[in-house]
Amino acid sequence: MDSDIIIGRNAVIEALRTGVNIDKIFIAKGEQDGALRHIASSARAAGIVVSDADRRKLDSLCTESDAVHQGVVAVASYANYVEIDDILEIAKNRDEKPLIVICDEITDPHNLGAIIRTCEAAGAHGVIIPKRRSAGLTATVAKASSGAVFNMAIARVANITSAVKELKQSGVWVFGAVPEGQDGLWETDFTGAVAFVIGSEGEGISRLVAENCDYKIKIPMQGKLSSLNASVSASILLYEAVRQRR
Repeated sequence: MDSDIIIGRNAVIEALRTGVNIDKIFIAKGEQDGALRHIASSARAAGIVVSDADRRKLDSLCTESDAVHQGVVAVASYANYVEIDDILEIAKNRDEKPLIVICDEITDPHNLGAIIRTCEAAGAHGVIIPKRRSAGLTATVAKASSGAVFNMAIARVANITSAVKELKQSGVWVFGAVPEGQDGLWETDFTGAVAFVIGSEGEGISRLVAENCDYKIKIPMQGKLSSLNASVSASILLYEAVRQRR
């Protein structure tokens, strides 16, 4: 079992009481008893994502433990989240133009970890992820990032479209990476304040998020495939920005 799994009602209640960093809580669908309602309300009050889950999902989270989940499993977070303003402040303090990656529903923890690792290596100022339909800062993500989660500012937002609008209001140009992009990677200027939006593994960038990007850019593809892995795409975009800024 991953060390980030907290199993059972008493354990989850104690984790909430003592302020353990919790990424998400899964509660069995249809359960209405007082203890689970108390857990759900306490978690939401603390800004923690609460998701309904069937018994199969809960059982799968506990496969390597003898503990009985009692209808609730929490996943602890391996790092603290920040606000978007904190990311912009980091860039300001470094006297640099913001360089940010926005992950639009990246659900594979290995992909998210790899993106965070590249962001740290490239000197990016922060990563933005959504609260729902996204991997969080779990043990798997921390391992995949080679520990970069502890050195990278990561904001978790309720709505990616709203985050894009907030960045634009702060003077950041938002570039969505899409196969049908009108702007070529090599011809686009990334020397200013930039945020790259990387879409999910299967669906890409969601329609509403894409509509709110300032530009839609494409990575040149010479073979028969039309897209790259999300973490590879992020790496290419980031290092083109790094190259231009040198």
